[in-house]
Amino acid sequence: MARTPKPRTLVGCVGLVLLLTTVAATLSAQDSDRRPGLNSNLLMRLLLPESAFDRLARENASRMVEEGRETFRFDTFGSEAFWGDQLKLHRAIAGANLGGVGPGLSPKAALALGLKVDEEALPVAVATAIQRGQVNLDDPATTLSLLKLDAVVGVKGHFDSAGRLASVGIQCALCHSTVDNAMTAGIGRRQDGWANRDLNVGAIIALAPDLSPLATLLGVSEATVRTVLNSWGPGKFDAELILDGKAMRPDGKPAATVLPPAFGLAGVNNHTWTGAWGNVTYWNAFVANLDMQGKGTFFDPRLNDAAKYPIAAKAGFGNKRDSPDLITPKLAALHFYQLAIPAPTPPAGSFNAAAAARGQTLFSGKAGCATCHVPPLFTEPGWNLHTAQEIGIDDFQSSRSPDNRYRTAPLKGLWTHQKGGFYHDGRFATLLDVVNHYNSFRSLGLSEAEKSDVVEYLKSL
Repeated sequence: MARTPKPRTLVGCVGLVLLLTTVAATLSAQDSDRRPGLNSNLLMRLLLPESAFDRLARENASRMVEEGRETFRFDTFGSEAFWGDQLKLHRAIAGANLGGVGPGLSPKAALALGLKVDEEALPVAVATAIQRGQVNLDDPATTLSLLKLDAVVGVKGHFDSAGRLASVGIQCALCHSTVDNAMTAGIGRRQDGWANRDLNVGAIIALAPDLSPLATLLGVSEATVRTVLNSWGPGKFDAELILDGKAMRPDGKPAATVLPPAFGLAGVNNHTWTGAWGNVTYWNAFVANLDMQGKGTFFDPRLNDAAKYPIAAKAGFGNKRDSPDLITPKLAALHFYQLAIPAPTPPAGSFNAAAAARGQTLFSGKAGCATCHVPPLFTEPGWNLHTAQEIGIDDFQSSRSPDNRYRTAPLKGLWTHQKGGFYHDGRFATLLDVVNHYNSFRSLGLSEAEKSDVVEYLKSL
């Protein structure tokens, strides 16, 4: 027999209202600075059920974050067809003793190239054995075991029925995730959105036995391709090389740019180093289709400009359409997840708080930094682009972009990517070098102490 609920008494209802009122008042006192309007709205929110629309929006947001994270971490977009079938990179990873070519890639060599291992993908027994030094990190067979566990961040191995490595694909996380080194250097828990400034992308690609697809695309020899790839160095990648074929800057240095972080981008327009390519979801589509060589659809008629983008125009990159399309259905959730990744908070003790407070005043005042790096986005709301002349540097990289400009980079989480230098090409080794540049270029008249204070503020963001 069904239980009949007891009717609410007047005393019970009054008690409930008093309780909720007390909760609302308490939360309002605690959070009024962060959540304006709480006094007038919280009680009604607690008393009334969630609307169908609000529930739908909340559930949709949760679902998209989960789907986007899965895509960011694990989807190869069918890139195995390029990295495995064409470049045969998996054969160099396996080595001759395991059905490939050459010495193979041991875990120690992989870590030296900046590849990371996800500690949470390791069985407890394996993690324990690594910590005790019972795993041979000089053996390529161990690398294959890690690939079978999906433990190598950003790399997916495919194995045949005999257990041999048959192909390999890459994921977004390869360049835009790292680990916290909780177990040891290069092995730990994932940190999505962090730029992997240890990753030597060019040297990894150069391991591939067959670089003829890239050589044919660029119209040069495989030896030249290998030389260019090895010139990039750790933490750098040249996304425009397959568009314009410009491997070197006029000063003879490599044209590769430093890997940017993929966190803290909500509210930021034009999210690449140079301007007018597009926002986060444009670059996801660009990279997944053209740089990762995934299977999908990509449209940008600006790449049909044979004078500016001769390689892209000849290859038809401005209108790429694969079937099946393995990229486009993933873009919305991928975009949503990336915008949900916040910039990480600086560790305690990593900056001088008193100096940072003085630096904040200078940042918004005498130094004039906040004119472009507008808090709290720390880039311009709207069209956040500038000419090379406006920021006092050469225009080589900006001239490779559609409108020949540089983007005002957001500054939150700056402390996470100090390795490899600042600006698009890492030309400024330290934050003080950046401040010195603007102090000279804009004749700011900052003293040494004031410049130091601005640096401490930048480290605190």
